[in-house]
Amino acid sequence: MYERGVAWVTAAPGLVSAVRAAKQYLTYVASGPFQYAVAEALRLPDAYFTAFRDDLRAKRDLLGAGLTDAGFAVFRPTGTYFVTTDIRPLGEGDGLAFCRALPERAGVVAIPNAVFYDHKEAGAPYVRFAFCKRTEVLMDAAERLRKAFAH
Repeated sequence: MYERGVAWVTAAPGLVSAVRAAKQYLTYVASGPFQYAVAEALRLPDAYFTAFRDDLRAKRDLLGAGLTDAGFAVFRPTGTYFVTTDIRPLGEGDGLAFCRALPERAGVVAIPNAVFYDHKEAGAPYVRFAFCKRTEVLMDAAERLRKAFAH
C-alpha cells in the first residue's frame, strides 16, 4: 500500500481516516523510534566506530579482491556495504538473468542493479554483492566465485 510516499487505500471512511493518520505520522516522524538507538550509539567510545569502520573496510577489500580474481570488474565503494560489479568481462550482460542463475552456478547470491534504474537497460550489466557478512562467509563466497568464473 505504501511505497516512496505514494499511498492508495479504499475502505470505509473511518478506516480511511485511521490509515491517513498513521501515514501522516510515519511520513513526518518515521525516524522517531530510532532516536533512542542513536542516542545510545553516540555514547559509545570512538574506538567502537573506528573498529566498525576498519572491519567493514577489510571485508570490502576481501570481497572486492575475490570478485576481481574471479574476473568481475569491481567498483570500490566508499560509503556503502555493497560492492558493485560489471559482469561484461565475464561475457555476461543481463544482470537479472545472471543473478537468477548465480545461486546454482556458484552458491552465492547477488542483486541486479537494474532494479534500481529508471532505464533498466542502463543498469543491466551491473550486479552488487553485500559485504556486511562474517569474514568466513565472504572468504567462502570469494572462493566459490573464483571457481565458477576464473579462467
